[in-house]
Amino acid sequence: MVKNRFYTYLFLCGALSYSCKQSTPVSTKPFQLVTLDPGHFHAALVQKSMYPQVDSNVYVYAPTGPDLQMHLNRIENYNSRPEQPTNWNEQVYSGQDFFDRMIREKKGNLVVLSGNNKVKPDYILGSLGAAMHVFADKPMIIRHEDFSKLKEAFLMADEKKVLLYDIMTERYEVSTILQRTFSMNKEIFGTLEDGTPESPAITKESVHHIYKLVSGKVLVRPSWFLDISQQGEGLVDVMTHLVDLVQWECFPDQIIDTSDIRIITAKRWTTDLSADQFNTVTQSSSFPDFLRPFIQDNLLRVHCNGEINYTLKGKHAKTSVIWNYQAPEGTGDTHYSIMRGSLSNLIIRQGANENFRPTLYIEPKTTSHPSVAAAIQHQLKQIESNLPGIQLITTPEGWKISIPPEVQEGHEAHFARVMEKFLGYLEDRNMPAWEVPNMITKYYTTTRALELARQK
Repeated sequence: MVKNRFYTYLFLCGALSYSCKQSTPVSTKPFQLVTLDPGHFHAALVQKSMYPQVDSNVYVYAPTGPDLQMHLNRIENYNSRPEQPTNWNEQVYSGQDFFDRMIREKKGNLVVLSGNNKVKPDYILGSLGAAMHVFADKPMIIRHEDFSKLKEAFLMADEKKVLLYDIMTERYEVSTILQRTFSMNKEIFGTLEDGTPESPAITKESVHHIYKLVSGKVLVRPSWFLDISQQGEGLVDVMTHLVDLVQWECFPDQIIDTSDIRIITAKRWTTDLSADQFNTVTQSSSFPDFLRPFIQDNLLRVHCNGEINYTLKGKHAKTSVIWNYQAPEGTGDTHYSIMRGSLSNLIIRQGANENFRPTLYIEPKTTSHPSVAAAIQHQLKQIESNLPGIQLITTPEGWKISIPPEVQEGHEAHFARVMEKFLGYLEDRNMPAWEVPNMITKYYTTTRALELARQK
């Protein structure tokens, strides 16, 4: 309950009208899930929790193969776990005409998409054309050539009176929410600096690992996950989260247009995998033929790293995505972020000093800061009912916000938070007016940056 209260904090905005059309009387509940071609483990994470508005029958349409089987295995693990087991009933169709069959039968009204990103734009358009809501994992597009399809998709969603929404889990990470909250307090943060390419107003860096554990088990990646033509490069994949957070934090609840974006530089580079490393994470015996163009000196060279230097509404931003093969023992994926204000800098660190938990620091620009300290204490009192046990700890540079572990959620739990938010938009008809234009601008930024980086 504590977590749920906090994760509704700061998420109240305007409305976007639409109607919810139930296609078939399969349930008394308003929403029936359809899982389409689940090739990524995020499709299963959406179902790690149950939702009171969602029917327990889930209709899965996918080609026969290991991707489908791994997805069903994950759902079965959730159903059979000893603590808080789920109760999903997966109804599977795996014929070659799975996509056409899904459209024709229309057994559900909310399509969950998380898989091969190359075909995702066509899946989105087809689902919206059938008047089904779409809850799509990032990225919705991985090529600038598909940007027109994305714009068409949002126009179609409006025409069909349904919603298209991508899964931005990082908005629900506690330290990021706090960074945004404190940045909106002028007594603490002041105003966001303009910044420069060398010292941006906001910087976000995300470090990920190809070999990792999910739900306590080694994550098996499909072979196509390491094919940039199918999964997408780092500049358009994980980078989607960082660009989203830059917009969401720098200009909260404001519409950002593509004309507000100016990309200064963009670059990309590879992470190289040996055959043994590839086989470990994919459970394969050799490189498939479709990866041959990316193999040099017996190493698979994956362009999964990238950096963008750009401005939005005149504010300089820098976003970086880095993929290593495996995290050092006791660590995991990490996030670093800094917002530079006229009074204070707000910094998220996630290193050894933080026990590899994202932690927010407030560092004032001057050594004399009694008014800033008082404003921070006042801000903490406003949010402590949602975050009991939160503490302000003095550091040589300012303060650290200490968050009790019991109110911190991991990345996997954030999928339920985004789904709950989306279901609320569907039920209450109140999706903020800035969400759609900002999604369009976000994908313009990432795909245009990739286009520029490839030109070099």
